[in-house]
Amino acid sequence: MADGGLPGLRGGDHIGITVPDLDEATRFFVDVLGAEEFYDIGPIEAEDDWMQTHLGVSRTARVDRLRFLRLGTGLNLELFQYTAPDQVQVQPRNSDIGGMHVALYVDDFEAALAHLLNHGVRIMGEPTVRTTGPSAGQTWVYFLTPWGLQLELVSYPGGKDYERHTTRRLWDPRNPHA
Repeated sequence: MADGGLPGLRGGDHIGITVPDLDEATRFFVDVLGAEEFYDIGPIEAEDDWMQTHLGVSRTARVDRLRFLRLGTGLNLELFQYTAPDQVQVQPRNSDIGGMHVALYVDDFEAALAHLLNHGVRIMGEPTVRTTGPSAGQTWVYFLTPWGLQLELVSYPGGKDYERHTTRRLWDPRNPHA
């Protein structure tokens, strides 16, 4: 880690995602992707400005429920279902400020892609196979949840080309403790 970084930082703990229907989202993550459900919290609301001050949402917003899931060996998900008077109900695109996606590493890309297709998941285009540059060796494709969140399926079982040129490594789900 670089000098001057956050003291005691070990890594990411969870990714929070606001969803339109918590139960639908849970079914997708559990039944299609294999997540494990842990616990719910909520409702969460306040009569003062707590929601605005602590969460950056409308002071009258309400978290109807939130739910924690574990997905694979390195990803916890915190799914939120909100009610808010000013809620925007359009998914941001990756090119929009705040747009994002979560990439899910799999060992067998073709088997995982077939699994998604068998579950009726919408795949965005054909898989991209990187053959040049630092990401050579990587195959990826975006797919959509039923409510339109972009996720990425990614695999590089033989590693990425950048690894041949440095001893430094990005975190790698193939060897999560390295």
